[in-house]
Amino acid sequence: MLQSVVIDTNVFVSALRSQHGSSYKLFMLIGGGLFDINVSVPLVLEYEASAKKINTQTRLKAGDIDDILDYICSVAKHRGIFYLWRPFLKDPKDDMVLELAVESNSNFIITYNTTYNTCDFEGSEKFGIPVLTPKEFLERIGGI
Repeated sequence: MLQSVVIDTNVFVSALRSQHGSSYKLFMLIGGGLFDINVSVPLVLEYEASAKKINTQTRLKAGDIDDILDYICSVAKHRGIFYLWRPFLKDPKDDMVLELAVESNSNFIITYNTTYNTCDFEGSEKFGIPVLTPKEFLERIGGI
C-alpha cells in the first residue's frame, strides 16, 4: 500500500543543507512512486521562507529553491485546510502540519521533532497519525 505523508519544514531544510542524510534521500524519492506527499499553500510558503533564509548556507540560489518547490508542487497532492480547531499543539506552525495530515488521511508526519518529552506533535496520536524521522520512514518503505 502506498503511504501518504506530510513532511515537516525542518526535514525540507535539512535536505537542502546536506546531501548526506536521510532528509536528502527522502526528498530524492519524492515522485518516485514509493509514497505520496501532501502539501498545502501554507506549508509550501513555509518551505519557501525557510529555504530562502538559509540559502546563503547552501550552494543553492533563490532560483534553485524555486525549481525544487515547483517540482514538489508538481508531484504532490494539494490539499486545502479548513479546520477551525486550532490551537491543538504547542506551535501554531505545527498545527498547520497536523491539520494537513488529518485532512489528507496521511499515514505519517515526517519530522525531526519526535523526542518523547519535547515532541512538537504530541497529541497527533489522537488522530491516528504517528510521527517518524526521515530515517525511520525510509526504513519502513525500504528506501534505505
